[in-house]
Amino acid sequence: MFKPFGMIPALPTPMNADNSIDYSGLKQLIEHLIDGGMNGLLVGGSTGEYSLMSMEERKELIKFVCEISNGRLPVMAGTGCHQTADTIELTNYAAEVGADCALVINPYYMTTSKQGIIEHYKAVAENSSIGIVIYHYPDATGVTLEPELIYEISQIDGIVGIKNTADGIHTSKLITLTKDNQNFSVLTGFEHLILPTLALGGHGAIGVVHNLVPRKLAELYNLIVNENNLKEATKLNQELLELYNVLEEETIPGTVKAGLEVLGLSGGPSRLPLVSASEQFKVKIKTILSELGELELKQHSR
Repeated sequence: MFKPFGMIPALPTPMNADNSIDYSGLKQLIEHLIDGGMNGLLVGGSTGEYSLMSMEERKELIKFVCEISNGRLPVMAGTGCHQTADTIELTNYAAEVGADCALVINPYYMTTSKQGIIEHYKAVAENSSIGIVIYHYPDATGVTLEPELIYEISQIDGIVGIKNTADGIHTSKLITLTKDNQNFSVLTGFEHLILPTLALGGHGAIGVVHNLVPRKLAELYNLIVNENNLKEATKLNQELLELYNVLEEETIPGTVKAGLEVLGLSGGPSRLPLVSASEQFKVKIKTILSELGELELKQHSR
């Protein structure tokens, strides 16, 4: 069963002016990321505005990304729903159209017990033909899964990893608890924790900055994991810190879409209640990407 690893961009969903999905722009983005050396693609995550889409739109999006990737990169499909049965249905659909694994957010809003969380993941894993990646994002859900609980869930057959959008101490404990499980990956969901997560033995990162500087993220991963060159990796990471920071100054995915547009890719608006980046932000992100050499790189690739 496929276990995710490496640098995996959380795809934003380019939109047309009428808030319909810009599939042409999405194809362009996918090619940009494949050329940039990414290790996978996440479609239908939070950055992709899945929570503002109908079930049919979510299915169309997953199918489209699988078709365009066409086996060139593994696809992780966001399939989490409030109801366990819906999560299973969408996960099975994702498997049918070619997804390699599914990202499933833990139950929230209709909060349940620890046993309820375990049973949710057990039911999804047992009724799915692809691996399940836990999506832990307490800042968004208001539900924190302790490392010990995640360890227990990781023992379920078919659970292949976690996108851990939680603090460094939590991630460090989780890596320690699961380090002997060859079938489970720990991937950080925070850009600022990419370097320490990999240095501690984590397996990768799922994030938004990957969409804008894929080659640099691929290089960062290679320096740490393949070359064991923490000195150069730290230097590169420091160059990227301003970009990590600026993307959080306004609403995501608006900030990411603004960056894509600077690079000549499609971004477009976001669906309400999400909003686009301000004009001031657009000037700032253009300056930062220019200083990183991304605008010059984009011009040479045309």
